[in-house]
Amino acid sequence: MRDPYEVLGVSKTASDAEIKDAYHKLAKKYHPDKYINNPLADLAAEKMKEINEAYDIITNKKASNNSSSSNFNQIRQLINLGRIAEAEQLLNSISDRGAEWHYLMGMVCLRRGWYDMASDHFSRAVSLDPSNMEYQNAKRAMENTNSTYRQMGNTGGYVGGCNSCDMCSNLICADCCCEMMGGDLISCC
Repeated sequence: MRDPYEVLGVSKTASDAEIKDAYHKLAKKYHPDKYINNPLADLAAEKMKEINEAYDIITNKKASNNSSSSNFNQIRQLINLGRIAEAEQLLNSISDRGAEWHYLMGMVCLRRGWYDMASDHFSRAVSLDPSNMEYQNAKRAMENTNSTYRQMGNTGGYVGGCNSCDMCSNLICADCCCEMMGGDLISCC
């Protein structure tokens, strides 16, 4: 079947009223009663069937999205209230696991301290909806957290760099070593 929006002649961003209006216009135009004893009756019946299917698909999809949307809003509230177990339970009951689902599951994992899983879910959310800035920001923040976490893990908790504290510490250590060997690198101490 063709794209249902194309069949009805509306854009994917059309309002419910626009979709309904387009459906009614096409239904009047191709209604089988208008083609009784007409050689085009079969063609009109086929067209009417296609119009009905397109309208059903669009309205069912919108109803499903509204239901999922209200669930996702409830899950966001639960996460914000710190009721993570309830949020996770609701998420697991949803079968449509799109970008929003992965983002919210990432938030649940993040709140539980499961950073690698959170990062995976945020990445999946971004891959499913790359234009969503909320998902991108969460992924970016997670990547920054993960890189710092991994650096600290590889260096025993110390993230090195060249700053003034490092330079002073190194000079003091060098002075101590020189003094132990009979010399003096920094004469004032």
